[in-house]
Amino acid sequence: MRVVIVTESFPPDVNGVAHCALQTARHLVDRGHSPLVVAPATAAGSGPGVDTLAPCPVVRVPSLPLPGYPQVRVALPSRRVAAALTEHRADIVHLASPFVLGVRGMAAAARLGIPAVAVYQTDLAGYARTYVHAGEAAAWRRIRSVHAAANLTLAPSSAALHDLETHGVPRVKLWPRGVDTVRFRPEHRDEALRRELAPNGELIVGYVGRLAPEKQVELLAGVCGLESVRVVVVGDGPSQPGLTEALPGAVFLGRRTGDELARIFASFDVFAHTGPFETFCQTVQEAMASGVPVVAPAAGGPLDLVAHGRTGLLVPPRDAAAVRDAVWALAADPGLRSAYGTAARAMVEGRTWAAVGDQLIGHYASVLATPRTAVAA
Repeated sequence: MRVVIVTESFPPDVNGVAHCALQTARHLVDRGHSPLVVAPATAAGSGPGVDTLAPCPVVRVPSLPLPGYPQVRVALPSRRVAAALTEHRADIVHLASPFVLGVRGMAAAARLGIPAVAVYQTDLAGYARTYVHAGEAAAWRRIRSVHAAANLTLAPSSAALHDLETHGVPRVKLWPRGVDTVRFRPEHRDEALRRELAPNGELIVGYVGRLAPEKQVELLAGVCGLESVRVVVVGDGPSQPGLTEALPGAVFLGRRTGDELARIFASFDVFAHTGPFETFCQTVQEAMASGVPVVAPAAGGPLDLVAHGRTGLLVPPRDAAAVRDAVWALAADPGLRSAYGTAARAMVEGRTWAAVGDQLIGHYASVLATPRTAVAA
């Protein structure tokens, strides 16, 4: 198959959309297919060297930084999207978290008569509540309009699938995310790193992700007050200055990637996620692959990932006291932490990117085998 992946973000960006698009492109190449990626230009532009590690050709579309959040780039109107679909002779278009660039990709695919699969990854309605304290209904109208135009929408979790169907999005199926179980594994636990992060032997509670309002990382404030506990925060974003004040005693490591990130994950004693708007939550899965018990909100993607009382603890969303108490329960019981971590690793061992990539190719094949008249109906 000749596949064009139109994505709102792609490496060197570090986020769930970029990572999933990269893994999808890699798997398509591994299976003998021909992908092409269309993505916004990076802050460094689109010159030589930007995409040297990409597994396939990448077309960069001019972009601007999102006001107030320069790490996020928004694509500008461009004829490159339609030209890329035509020149690549696409059989199918994969729209990764379509919102701006993806909408143009959808329109171009429709004009050219190319089937499109839209991958839902971002809870825009939750972001509307967080950033503007309104607009949730408008966000869902936008989501419904974009995804209804696709031949198929893929939801990453049961909660996301339910939300999409409840708000009138047609033709929705489940497609979860994979995890690199070779890179993320318990054996990468590093005692020297642990001594550096917690020199007095404190229990290490880690958070990995963007530091932005919707992630609600400030809910870890109560954990910072626990005796013999050290909070370690990995990531960057607009909320970092405020979080350094809100989380006294926490260690902020900034953005880390690759094998270094895997070493950090495996060196945690507990992983705590706080954001209530996750359609999947890849960092929870990476923590589990690292053999680390998880504390996460009982909302969105973590509901599919964390087996409460077996691989970690689910707590009410936005409840700082519940996060603190769950961490303290695990801190007080090393045997429980060990049992949860072992079970977590076992649970994700079959969730490789190869396995979920093959599921995606199956979804593509199903769309291509569906008569156009049936899709339109």
